[in-house]
Amino acid sequence: MPRISEPTLAQHRAARERALLDAAHELLLETGEAPTLPQVAARAGLARTSVYQYFDSKADLLQAMVRDVFPRWTERVTSAMASAPTAPDRILAYAAANVQLVADGSHAVGAALASLAPGEELDEQAARLHDAIREPLVTALEEVGVEGPGEVAELIGALVHGATRMLEAGADHEPVLHRLGVILAPLVRELGGTGQLPTEA
Repeated sequence: MPRISEPTLAQHRAARERALLDAAHELLLETGEAPTLPQVAARAGLARTSVYQYFDSKADLLQAMVRDVFPRWTERVTSAMASAPTAPDRILAYAAANVQLVADGSHAVGAALASLAPGEELDEQAARLHDAIREPLVTALEEVGVEGPGEVAELIGALVHGATRMLEAGADHEPVLHRLGVILAPLVRELGGTGQLPTEA
């Protein structure tokens, strides 16, 4: 029986995995590159071999990081949309929140995952996450009566992707958010919204 620092073995394993994921996120944000398993173990203060009890490979670790980030990403986006002053303004809140999350570094995990050799499993996971992230936007567009909500959501997603590319190239997020607002505000106002960017995306 391993020596544990929590009341139960399950809680001990959960705490260890949490420490490893936190260490991996820190390293990724510091370096911009996917960390190795030994690097993660060292940052977490654990034995080099410990990390292999939780993750089989760098790809396995990155996938776990995506699963870890995704619920927080969607919660922040849906929370921003819920705080919008009008139903149409939820469209702008969605785009702004996604851009802000990229600026905060949350997108780094996905970028690191994309840097690995492409494979069918990773491609399918990326497609599922893309669809899940887009779902609240499609719903918002449907609720305000936009024709072809799925297609319009894809166009807005392309704008967000373009903003992401600008941020990754070193642009400051505030000008990028402003330009995003310039493009989307007319649509939002036409639908009856204020067209104002959220004060905190």
